[in-house]
Amino acid sequence: MRNGHDTLNHYRSIQHVRIGSYLINTWYQAPYPEEYSRTDVLYICEFCLKYMKSNFVSKRHKENCCMKHPPGNEIYRDGQLSVFEVDGRKNKIYCQNLCLLAKLFLDHKTLFYDVEPFLFYILTETDNQGCHFVAYFSKEKRSKLGYNLSCIMTLPPHQRKGYGQFLIDISYLLSKNEHKVGSPEKPLSDLGLLSYTKYWKQTLMDFILENKSHLGMTTIEDISQHTSMTLDDVISTLDKQGILTKNKQGQFELMVTVDTNSGSIAMQHDDISGGSVTPMPYPKRLRAKQELLTWVPY
Repeated sequence: MRNGHDTLNHYRSIQHVRIGSYLINTWYQAPYPEEYSRTDVLYICEFCLKYMKSNFVSKRHKENCCMKHPPGNEIYRDGQLSVFEVDGRKNKIYCQNLCLLAKLFLDHKTLFYDVEPFLFYILTETDNQGCHFVAYFSKEKRSKLGYNLSCIMTLPPHQRKGYGQFLIDISYLLSKNEHKVGSPEKPLSDLGLLSYTKYWKQTLMDFILENKSHLGMTTIEDISQHTSMTLDDVISTLDKQGILTKNKQGQFELMVTVDTNSGSIAMQHDDISGGSVTPMPYPKRLRAKQELLTWVPY
C-alpha cells in the first residue's frame, strides 16, 4: 500500500490547464485519475469544472454544457462580480472537481473527495456568456473550533485583483450574519498567513478610522464584536503594529493617533521622547458590502 506522499508522486505532472481563455502553468501535482494525469494540458470547463484530456473533447463539451454559473444560490452580486454558495453534499461532483483544480495551485491542500461537510463559495466574473470561475473559499458547515474559512484559492490570471482579500471579507461578513466571531483554519500556510495579516491589519485600520472620535472608550471586545475577528486575532494584530498597551488596571488600550485632515493613522510610541509618531499607510481594497449580501446561515 502506498502512503500519501508516494501516491502523489505516482501521478504524472499536468503542466498546464486550459480553463476558459486562459492557459495556466500548474504549480503542484493533483491526484486526477491516471489517464488524465498523463496529458501535458488538462482542459477544464469554466462553468461545470469537468476535466477533459483533449481540445476536441473540450470544444464538444462547450457546445453541449448547459451550465452557465455554479450550481448553487447566488448570495452576492456587485456589478460583474457574483458569489455563489455551493453545498458539497448536494453538488458533490462539482465540488470534487473544484478541489482537484485547487490542488494544482495549493501545496497544502488535502481535501479531495470528502466534500459533503463543506460549503463552497465561488467568486465569478459575469459577462454575456455566463459567470466565469475566478476564485473560491470553503468552510465547514459546522466547525467545532469556530473556523469561518478552510481553504481559499484564486486562479493565477486573476491574482493581484484583490479577490483573495475580498473573499476573506465575505467569510467575515457571513460570520457577522451568524452573530459569531471567526478565524481561518489553522495552521495557515505561509501565503495564507501573509494574506490574513494584511487583511486583519487593514480591517483594524478601518475600524480605527471609523471610530476615531471615541477610541478612548473602545475595548478589545468592542473591536472583536464589530469586526467578527476573534479576540486573539485582534490582540496579536494590534500588538504587531505596536499600538496596543496595557494600563495599570491590566486593560488593553490603543496607542494611536488619527489625522482627521488626511485620514492617515499614526502609531504613538511612549519610548520615543517628544511623542513622535510613525506614519502608517492606509491602503484601499475591494470590500464586500453588507447590503448586497442575500444569505441565510446553514
